[in-house]
Amino acid sequence: MTKIALVDDEQSILTSVSLSLQSEGFKVDTFLNGVEALEALESKSYDLGLFDIKMPKMDGNELLSKVRSSKIENLKDLPIIFLTSKDHEQDEIIGLRMGASDYIKKPFSQKLLNERIRTVLRIHNNRTEEQKDNNIKKQNFIKGDLILDEDKQLCFWKDIEIELTVAEFNLIKSLAQYPGVVKDRNQLMDAMYGDSIYVDDRTIDSHIKRLRKKFRSYDNSFDQIRTRYGSGYSWRD
Repeated sequence: MTKIALVDDEQSILTSVSLSLQSEGFKVDTFLNGVEALEALESKSYDLGLFDIKMPKMDGNELLSKVRSSKIENLKDLPIIFLTSKDHEQDEIIGLRMGASDYIKKPFSQKLLNERIRTVLRIHNNRTEEQKDNNIKKQNFIKGDLILDEDKQLCFWKDIEIELTVAEFNLIKSLAQYPGVVKDRNQLMDAMYGDSIYVDDRTIDSHIKRLRKKFRSYDNSFDQIRTRYGSGYSWRD
């Protein structure tokens, strides 16, 4: 259930808006000022905040500033919609620049507020999923059934962990980064050891042979590493 923090110094608005939101399936906590709201926001988990701007003790802009500067990960990214009066346009501009997701002017229809809430939540959830995907991609190198966790130096083929040496890990990554591109032995040696260590170029052939054996011990059909006679090796596209 979506949980909303509603902050406004007018009790009549708290009552009418919270009842309407609850009838739409939202769970709502209400607060008469920013100080009370901030205490709750820092101790509980919410999906969205509805902040009035002009409030005693702590106004909406200050509350938003404290939310955005919070060290609590889920709180600092909380989507916020401002509830504003018609003559407070400058406050709206300041709020949007500080990171408010949207604003709606009083008096407003509950139907419009409900739609704004759903739109803001949908955009926020989509961004959150995109960020998760990007974080996974940054941590993991993925090519088809191959996953390389670069932080932990782990290799997975069809969800099965394949134990590799550091050199073998670097070799697989060098090949899989550019499927279909032929890498000669010198290029692969540089990827494995860097240019500070010299090894015989036929060492690559031995590593390739061991890699194929390791992968085929779990998957007899493994045929991703292709030999390009006279040129080197490539990862099957």
